[in-house]
Amino acid sequence: MAGNKRFYDALWADARLCAPERFNTWPLVSELAARATSRLEVAPGLRPRLPLADTQFVDLSRPALSELRRAGARVANAMIGALPFRDGAFDFVCAFDILEHVVDDDGALGELARVAVPGASLLLSTPLHPDAWTPFDDFVGHYRRYEPEAIRALLARHGFTIERSAVYGMQPKSSKLLDLGQYFLTHHRARAMWWYNRVFMPLGMRFQKPLAFKPGFDPAPGVDEVLLVCRKAIT
Repeated sequence: MAGNKRFYDALWADARLCAPERFNTWPLVSELAARATSRLEVAPGLRPRLPLADTQFVDLSRPALSELRRAGARVANAMIGALPFRDGAFDFVCAFDILEHVVDDDGALGELARVAVPGASLLLSTPLHPDAWTPFDDFVGHYRRYEPEAIRALLARHGFTIERSAVYGMQPKSSKLLDLGQYFLTHHRARAMWWYNRVFMPLGMRFQKPLAFKPGFDPAPGVDEVLLVCRKAIT
């Protein structure tokens, strides 16, 4: 966790806040947000997907929290495994690219389930397939990739069912590009962070494709990352 915090503190210290409307998640998010009365997004950094107004954001990175607060968001400095909210506080919860970064993913998902009211929506994205592991996963602080059945079972254990899913993420297909990026992040970090924040991230956002959702969760072979739309059971 300390390594993750150092990496993302450095990343967000030289980054600009991106409006949620700029991401290809916005059509889905705006649809679900319109039906929600209380919203939580965990660890967005400076790439929040939920509307800034009237959403509670939680992050470990103080540079990210400062920018989010300056933009009018409600923020709290906390970890996903110890959320400072009462049981059933939210009816819309998001955690994009988070579970793979925490040691105790079962405890983290348990906290998301605890603060979610029965019937709440959960948006969750995560990388797939342990055999697709690269040195870049190590570098950005991943602890795991999930087999589809493993993430489905983990969600079910905490009362969530997957309603629909889509291929997600901006990872380059070329392993050479990933190796080059890792080299510069290792040996020329300040310059690499500048290029990522000011050039590659804006380009990636410009060429995002609309998300294509399918009912349930049955990823095709070779899918690197998925976005899952889940629902907490009503007991």
